[in-house]
Amino acid sequence: MAYRPWSRAMLDRRLSHEFRILGPLSRPLQTKLPPQTRLPPSDLCRRPFNLFTPHQHSHRYQASFSDLKLIIKLIAMGTTGAYDALLPAVPEWLNKGDNAWQMTASTLVSIQSVPGLVILYGSIVKKKWAVNSAFMALYAFAAVLICWVLVCYRMAFGDQLLPFWGKGAPALGQKYLIRQAAVPETGSEPFYPMATLVYFQFTFAAITLILLAGSVLGRMNIKAWMAFVPLWLIFSYTVGAFSLWGGGFLYQWGVIDYSGGYVIHLSSGIAGLTAAYWVGPRLKSDRERFPPNNVLLMLAGAGLLWMGWSGFNGGAPYAANIAASIAVLNTNICAATSLLVWTSLDVIFFKKPSVIGAVQGMMTGLVCITPGAGVVQSWAAIVMGILSGSIPWVSMMILHKKSKLLQKAASLHSFPIPIPILRKGRRQVDDTLGVFHTHAVAGLLGGLLTGLLAEPALCRLLKPESNTRGAFYGGNGGKQFMKQIVAALFVIGWNIVITTLILLAIKLFLPLRMPDEELVIGDDAVHGEEAYALWGDGERYDPTKHDPTKQDWHVSSYSGEIAQSPYGSGARGVTVEL
Repeated sequence: MAYRPWSRAMLDRRLSHEFRILGPLSRPLQTKLPPQTRLPPSDLCRRPFNLFTPHQHSHRYQASFSDLKLIIKLIAMGTTGAYDALLPAVPEWLNKGDNAWQMTASTLVSIQSVPGLVILYGSIVKKKWAVNSAFMALYAFAAVLICWVLVCYRMAFGDQLLPFWGKGAPALGQKYLIRQAAVPETGSEPFYPMATLVYFQFTFAAITLILLAGSVLGRMNIKAWMAFVPLWLIFSYTVGAFSLWGGGFLYQWGVIDYSGGYVIHLSSGIAGLTAAYWVGPRLKSDRERFPPNNVLLMLAGAGLLWMGWSGFNGGAPYAANIAASIAVLNTNICAATSLLVWTSLDVIFFKKPSVIGAVQGMMTGLVCITPGAGVVQSWAAIVMGILSGSIPWVSMMILHKKSKLLQKAASLHSFPIPIPILRKGRRQVDDTLGVFHTHAVAGLLGGLLTGLLAEPALCRLLKPESNTRGAFYGGNGGKQFMKQIVAALFVIGWNIVITTLILLAIKLFLPLRMPDEELVIGDDAVHGEEAYALWGDGERYDPTKHDPTKQDWHVSSYSGEIAQSPYGSGARGVTVEL
């Protein structure tokens, strides 16, 4: 509920008739405040029953020093209050605490993308792809913002056009942005301006495209990526967001996706795998050896991602309330548990703890808790962390290596059937960063576990009128679990079909994959820039190995045998012997 500011008369009655103050103010206060003075909710009026503390030797009340200081200051100064009618920038419906937290949460999620994932992508890949990988993330962030305010926000959170899609329109006019925020089809009306909500939801849309990019790093044509970002945002992301968050048919049906386990992670993982299929794999040499170029920077990017997740899940209730607090705590519990479980499995099976593995475990924990962060108990967050640290580990380390879809050598055949799974035996799906495992598998796992573990009392904090609960709590919990399954199938199916159609349309005008001569060189061929002025990937320069005039060059698109390059020896700048 909203807290209304106290009027001068209300405060005067409170101080005059309800309390006696020991010491200098031992009689009832009769002092009148200036006519324009109205106290904001963040001060006295938000804690009316804590204004004075009981004196240990008396039934009367004693004011705390800070409270007395505030009262005397208001009486003496007679200044205009923060909620005065003469200050139109602070309307009565505005809750300053909620607005401050929501903008803080928006900034935290933005930092996850820029610089978080920019740093992570630029450091976790092979040196020759550092610039290209970081730029793909940076470009997506900027492109999504412009598309978001031009048309996409209202497609995801505006008036209904179809049961799964909203009516597109700009979110740029001042009359629209300064009014109280609202999501028409859900009845939600947060106590801050629409501008805050538009930017907050943009940060989620942006990070979804950036996560998707992790599946196609190291070979996707940058021009094709630039075309893909706005098209996928319009035709895929907005559909999932409206259906599950904006008041669409899955929202009305009661599916729980607290902060994007389906809308963001399941969709980015499935779309990334589909895109990896159509773009084609990296060179064989890159697939066989793709070491991070800077593990410490990779950890820095991962750290920004983890810390930013407090805003990711903590901002989902649209208010600084109890649900936000529960979500932040559960988020960190699940991430820590998952990291420890993943690392333990690495030690048990590979005899060494892997830093990259720890980052993967952290990621799967953060993803898994996202669909239920504010509706499960903290012991359930530990359970989810154990499962998110083990099930995606099995899918990545064991099932991945046994999958024909993910392992079979690629060929040069054309593929007229636009469903990847139908021709899986002929093409390799090269998911560069394993986004399918860390986001699709973990996001699906989190959504299903939410259908089992959602606690009724916590669910009522979000939807007081609902009787939502997980299957473990009896009642209609079994139906909730089935709803979670159906929603997951919708998200998976929609993303496979739409991502395929978008990429096939782009392929009519642009090649999806870089030519082999650019794949050999990397950043210098694509951007004319390099991340480091060093030769190779931590290798000593060997003329018989690195000099193109000493090698027998021939073309083979997907075999990994590199074609002769017009760029000569490749890297510009200083070459040093390591």
